[in-house]
Amino acid sequence: MYEHRTHPLLPRRKFMRRVAFHGLAAAAIVSVSLTLGIIGYHFVAGLSWIDALLNASMILTGMGPVDVLRSDTAKLFASFYALFSGVVFLVTASILVAPIAHRLLHRLHLEEQEDEGAGGVGQGARRTRLPTRKS
Repeated sequence: MYEHRTHPLLPRRKFMRRVAFHGLAAAAIVSVSLTLGIIGYHFVAGLSWIDALLNASMILTGMGPVDVLRSDTAKLFASFYALFSGVVFLVTASILVAPIAHRLLHRLHLEEQEDEGAGGVGQGARRTRLPTRKS
């Protein structure tokens, strides 16, 4: 999916398209997760659609539930949905950060290759001269 380390850096336009694609994928994951929460809160906890939306949104964003749940089944659903939401948060953050982190690491790798090709001592190290003191 991403360019190999030996390939040149992706042009800005294609990179922005990649970032947009990742943003759409993250939005789709959040939308599906929110829909699952709404359906679960409505049918399992017996909340109205708007209250189910509110509770699912609050759990998905990490804020916590709003309504008091009375049945054990609803409480079990809420706890599993909260754990699920934590994983969704991590996955979504990873999807959004991945193209930016890859571009940064790819750029650093290309700069390291340029340093090695320009007479560096290898592994990206540079020879530096320390200033000498004149007495």
